[in-house]
Amino acid sequence: MEALKKKLYTESEYLELERVSPTKSEFYRGELFAMAGASRIHNLLVGNIIGTLWNQLQNKPCSVYPSDLCLRVNKSGLYTYPDVSIICGNPILAPNTSDTVTNPTVLIEVLSDSTEKYDRGQKFQFYREIESLQEYVLVSSSHKRVEVFRKMLDRNWLLLDSIETDSITLSSLECTIGLDDLYKGTTFTEEVNLGEGI
Repeated sequence: MEALKKKLYTESEYLELERVSPTKSEFYRGELFAMAGASRIHNLLVGNIIGTLWNQLQNKPCSVYPSDLCLRVNKSGLYTYPDVSIICGNPILAPNTSDTVTNPTVLIEVLSDSTEKYDRGQKFQFYREIESLQEYVLVSSSHKRVEVFRKMLDRNWLLLDSIETDSITLSSLECTIGLDDLYKGTTFTEEVNLGEGI
């Protein structure tokens, strides 16, 4: 995240600005952080994810939302826009809002060079504070790889990696996404060298 200004804003000021702004910003501890535009591959992956999940959720009490849906993490006060949010049951709105939710069941982020460190680190730390969250999914935009972090009964998080499988299962939704479906329309010419790290 890159700070727009040093001026500190209240939550109310942020929400008023965000409703009329042509671009989206995250909000944390009084600061606004501009959100960069997404690449074609990023948008393609988000569309594939939403399409696949929408089909599977038709007869379930869950809804899938794109990145225009704002999320408030109540414990930290972070406002952000996950790439994909899935809410099961009725959405719970943040106070004084009609378009900001607080109770996702699954959050999905498509990784990019500029966001990967944040998505894996501080943002995941914030997301783990959400009581309703059951699974957090990271989708690579440079090669076929999906990581699912699943909250266990002891509140620890289990990592499930797609490296040696052709699909991922979101157990909280009872949905399965095939990697070929998720990555349809992409072409990756380089294999990942796992020895060098990611």
